[in-house]
Amino acid sequence: MTPKHAPANASPAPAKAAGPGRPKDLGKRASILEAAKRLFLEQGYQGVSMDQIATAAGVSKLTVYSHFGDKETLFSEAIAAKCQEVLPDELFVRPPEGPLREQLRAIGHAFFALITSEEAISMHRMMNTPGTAENALRELFWNAGPRRVQEAFAQFLQARIQQGQVRIDDTALASSQFFSLLKGELHPLMACGLCTEPTPAEVARHIDATVEFFLRAYAA
Repeated sequence: MTPKHAPANASPAPAKAAGPGRPKDLGKRASILEAAKRLFLEQGYQGVSMDQIATAAGVSKLTVYSHFGDKETLFSEAIAAKCQEVLPDELFVRPPEGPLREQLRAIGHAFFALITSEEAISMHRMMNTPGTAENALRELFWNAGPRRVQEAFAQFLQARIQQGQVRIDDTALASSQFFSLLKGELHPLMACGLCTEPTPAEVARHIDATVEFFLRAYAA
């Protein structure tokens, strides 16, 4: 059957308007997240407004809320993004080639660089100063940062258990122990302002000792 043609004078169909579910601008989202990471780490949660983040990202405040909903969500996403930047999931899923000892050293160096950065030390102080952060905010920080890292490392350990490289009954506990050992005495001393940034040689010595201690406890 021959299809019927529309009349010659018919108006073209109106263009379909983009609905509320249309994809958001990923470039703007990245700019917002980058601005939030910098401002939150420099000035703390209370010292930063959504207006400041919007201005720094070069977008409107409405765009910020469109992408992240509220300040708490943006804070959580910014902390998670910072951790991903320094300790990407690939480091745990596809760690550097070589013996387990070298893989643990690589993870240790990345983690120590993260927690001893100037921004992280400032955030640590802010979270531990009474009156500057509510418990809900501390929980957001914990879940987006330390908890995510510990859970990713626990999965790393589980894979090594299956390969017969380590013998661990409680991977969550072992993960917590590893990162607590990595903090050691250096991190609290730096957080209290009682020592300057350690030299690369001092950091390497500290991480090597931590890895050896951990392997003596759990190596198969």
